[in-house]
Amino acid sequence: MMNYLWGIFLVVGIIYSFFSGNTSILSKEIIEGPKAILDLFLTMVPLMVLWSGLMNIAKEAGLLKRLTRFMRPFFRLIFPELNPDDEALDYIASNITINLLGIHNASTPFGLKAMKCLQEKNPNKKVATRSMITFLVLNTGGVTLIATDILAVRSSYGSLNPASILVTCVLATFLSTCFGLLMDRLLYERSKKRESSIHK
Repeated sequence: MMNYLWGIFLVVGIIYSFFSGNTSILSKEIIEGPKAILDLFLTMVPLMVLWSGLMNIAKEAGLLKRLTRFMRPFFRLIFPELNPDDEALDYIASNITINLLGIHNASTPFGLKAMKCLQEKNPNKKVATRSMITFLVLNTGGVTLIATDILAVRSSYGSLNPASILVTCVLATFLSTCFGLLMDRLLYERSKKRESSIHK
């Protein structure tokens, strides 16, 4: 579906540029766009490679298991369906840790592995479990202490003070995560009450 939407946006943009007489802008973007994308790619990839490597080392050294044990009370609160020793919690811990460091792209593989583990234990493969939904909410909110990827992008575009938005990022992601988890709990309780009333 998204492929169709992006295709429509592209075609509409090209047609509009011809009718509005802005073909020179279109040509300029076609020429300069790939260079800007390549520069951004070269800025972001080293950070992603570095932190992905560090997190794999931490996983092999058992640091992530220690982190999981440290965060276990938090996990028990928001993932009541999961066993405290569930393998998915290791990947969730990795995902959350990398998100805290602000390298959101590097956290994706751990998030996918967490979802795979949760799906394997899902009795109904066509419907997401509560833990899967909660993890998605937690991952989307993505509390960020150090917005590493944003700092890298701002630096690559010549920002005089790339770190000026750090406090705003922390507040915004913290509040969005808290609100998301609150709505997750409220909607879950509401659906539970609805199901119990139907069965009665």
